[in-house]
Amino acid sequence: MSEKRAVSPLVKLGLELGPVVLFFIAYSRWKDEVFTFGGTDYSGFIVITAGFIPIMVLSTLVLWKLTGHLSRMQLMSTILVVVFGGLTVWLNDDTFFKMKPTIIYALFAALLGIGLLRGESWLAAVMEGMVPMTHEGWMAMTKRMCGFFFALAVLNEVVWRTMSTDTWVSFKTFALPLALFVFIMSQSGLIARHKLPKDPGQ
Repeated sequence: MSEKRAVSPLVKLGLELGPVVLFFIAYSRWKDEVFTFGGTDYSGFIVITAGFIPIMVLSTLVLWKLTGHLSRMQLMSTILVVVFGGLTVWLNDDTFFKMKPTIIYALFAALLGIGLLRGESWLAAVMEGMVPMTHEGWMAMTKRMCGFFFALAVLNEVVWRTMSTDTWVSFKTFALPLALFVFIMSQSGLIARHKLPKDPGQ
């Protein structure tokens, strides 16, 4: 098992969000272009997706090399980028890539929901070391997070199916990360109420 290593928060953030930002910049520049390879026309979105896949894989590998650890969400996101991004390029259809956030959020909601049905907080198993809380606190947080992920999955479906690609790209690049940040910040009251006291021996 790899040993976890400390890394600058800015470096970590850059590696996690950098590929998404680069995708947005490239899309803004080449979204209206059409590229022809082997006699087949590909939209700017498809070509940019093809470039996004290796960048995402590379940033994930660098993050793993620097920290010796990858979060489950980071690993799963990278795998789904490769799978759904690959299908998007192979079939020349942007539907698959647009569905990726739906799959990620629905999967996390389902996993958290299964844990809740078993009377367990699988969120605590991942984050307990960072946020020490009572079992009741973790169960409440898990219920909220489960509902939040499910809502994001539904919202992504609504946006990509009913709105333009331009709108979806902006939504994925800015609205989804912002929503997650706001949600986490809004849980400070719950964390304060259920936070475990510090061990006097520590």
